Amino acid sequence: MLFHVVLSKAEDGWVVAEVPALPGCVSQGVDDEEALANAKEAITAWLWAEDQKASENLPSDQRQMLVAV
Repeated sequence: MLFHVVLSKAEDGWVVAEVPALPGCVSQGVDDEEALANAKEAITAWLWAEDQKASENLPSDQRQMLVAV
């Protein structure tokens, strides 16, 4: 999967990485490289949390499967 990541410089000098497609998915780093690496971890964590929420709301007669794209 590909996600657009928006990088911006914060007042304190840190680079903030936001993922517009995933509300609330934000990370930061001391430079662009670290911010992007941290954003990748944040994306993985965001997707995992959403998957957990979705599986909690499934009716008992349904199953959930993971599919790599």
